Amino acid sequence: MVEFWREALIFIGGLWAGTINTVVGSGTLVTFPILVALGTAPVNAVVSNAMGLVAGGFSGAWGYRREAASVKKTLLKLVPVSLVGGLIGSLLLLNLPESVFGVVAPILLVCALILVIFQPRLAKWAKSRQAARGGTDPDDADRAKIPAILYVLVFIIGVYGGYFTAAQGVLLMAVFGVFLQASLQQSNAIKVILSLIVNLMAAVMYLIIAPERINWLIVLLIAVGSLIGGFIGAKIGRKLSPGWLRGIIVVLGVIALVNMLLKLV
Repeated sequence: MVEFWREALIFIGGLWAGTINTVVGSGTLVTFPILVALGTAPVNAVVSNAMGLVAGGFSGAWGYRREAASVKKTLLKLVPVSLVGGLIGSLLLLNLPESVFGVVAPILLVCALILVIFQPRLAKWAKSRQAARGGTDPDDADRAKIPAILYVLVFIIGVYGGYFTAAQGVLLMAVFGVFLQASLQQSNAIKVILSLIVNLMAAVMYLIIAPERINWLIVLLIAVGSLIGGFIGAKIGRKLSPGWLRGIIVVLGVIALVNMLLKLV
């Protein structure tokens, strides 16, 4: 039985992740380190965390429903790609030996932390790309042709997200800034929905193939926390310093990294 303070910590982590996902993304880099630090096996932590964050994904998608409606055709083209990517990534997580995840996860975690650190520069770069194109008319965004490379990159990010989940939103926004003819708000709406699709597909596969890896208490706590955080993030989260939030993400990520590396020694 999980002690009360552990339950409270996991819930707060889910709440914080839901809020952070609204501001800078990478909420998994809050919840995953907490679960690992509390003794949850890394693969089980990924499984339970991804299932819990589905709730926050729904609240985030609801918050961006207007922007999503303006790029409906683009979403209909990219959702199947993320769906297949998430399916393959979740199957890799569940079928590869856990020792493989133990080696790969620290590498992916380092990559995710680097992305979070350099996210402001990536966002600035995306804005400069849009400015160079003369801006994007929201009415034209859904009629622009999607380059083949974008399908490939969204698929790869889907596989990554299905396997590890952390920072897939940062990756998507970086890719959209270069290859998608859409405003930042429209890109963010697409990012939120594609991330939700990946997590949802992964959750379904976990239920079917490896229900024994699911800690339902953790799922419930993160689900409720992230759902609330997804709703309040737009109001409270945007008043907080993104740099301060990124700092917390990096600290927690480093804690998880050290924890996993110590287990490899």
